[in-house]
Amino acid sequence: MSEGECYRLPGGVVVRRGVGTQKQACGITYSGQWSDDKMNGSGILEYPSGAKYEGEFLNNMYHGQGTYHFPDGTKYIGTFHENRLEGEGEFTDGQGLEWTGIFHNRAAPGLKLKLNM
Repeated sequence: MSEGECYRLPGGVVVRRGVGTQKQACGITYSGQWSDDKMNGSGILEYPSGAKYEGEFLNNMYHGQGTYHFPDGTKYIGTFHENRLEGEGEFTDGQGLEWTGIFHNRAAPGLKLKLNM
């Protein structure tokens, strides 16, 4: 981690906590809160593909309110549960149209087009 707090367990393992940034060799970067050596709390996780998640984490998973930016420019704003789209949310498609409704993993039956007048 380039900043933040770490502590060493009796066996020599380094554990992250507090607020910090970790850059992995594969190009993934996380900036945010750590607890028990896991992404816990709010943060930003960026991927080399251009995908990015900004929001709440629980035990290294997207969990709570957040925004996921897909590499193709589309995005989802809403609730996540253990890395899945889950509950109320808004999806912006490639044409910039905004769709709202209830999401359940990859399904979102009954989405409604949000009209901007």
